[in-house]
Amino acid sequence: MPRVVVLDYGFGNIRSAERALRRVGADVEVTADHRAALAADGLVVPGVGAFAACMDGLRAVRGDRIIGERLAGGRPVIGICVGMQILFERGIEHGVEAKGCGEWPGTVERLAAPVVPHMGWNTVRAPEGSRLFAGLDADTRFYFVHSYGVRDWELTPSETIRPPLVTWATHGEDFVAAVENGALWATQFHPEKSGDAGAQLLENWLATTVD
Repeated sequence: MPRVVVLDYGFGNIRSAERALRRVGADVEVTADHRAALAADGLVVPGVGAFAACMDGLRAVRGDRIIGERLAGGRPVIGICVGMQILFERGIEHGVEAKGCGEWPGTVERLAAPVVPHMGWNTVRAPEGSRLFAGLDADTRFYFVHSYGVRDWELTPSETIRPPLVTWATHGEDFVAAVENGALWATQFHPEKSGDAGAQLLENWLATTVD
């Protein structure tokens, strides 16, 4: 049974994520303990709220270092909602810019849509070869709740580094809905609130923790 830590840094649907992961067969611990987070087979970084506040909470428990150390060793990490957003370079909310973890270049900013927040079920456009969305139909819907997102993918392809697989969705405009980048995966939507589809997605991620 894979051992998974849900990082508890004060922001996120901790218990919902815990229940969803147990449903797909994970041994789950909710903690901010550095050693436990590094030793686990997989790390889940949830997130709800403002970008800057989430980053402050993450740094307070050295979560940014935990993420970096795990990735340096090729150990699986998945970010959810704002837990995905803080993996990018920076976020801008209400004119205030905050620095993110910088695992990917890009800016989290307010969606230019007629109705914000983007709340409810929506489809996504996953790229060919996606492991995250394996076994899921193209018309599968996932549950979103957010006003901000990454509207442009700024990572320059390299001949020596395999480019990330980027999944897109549309609400008024296109935005990044998920990323698969080596050991680092992330979703803008909430798999833990997305029923059977979300369970399948979490099961797909969990399989990478024991590869």
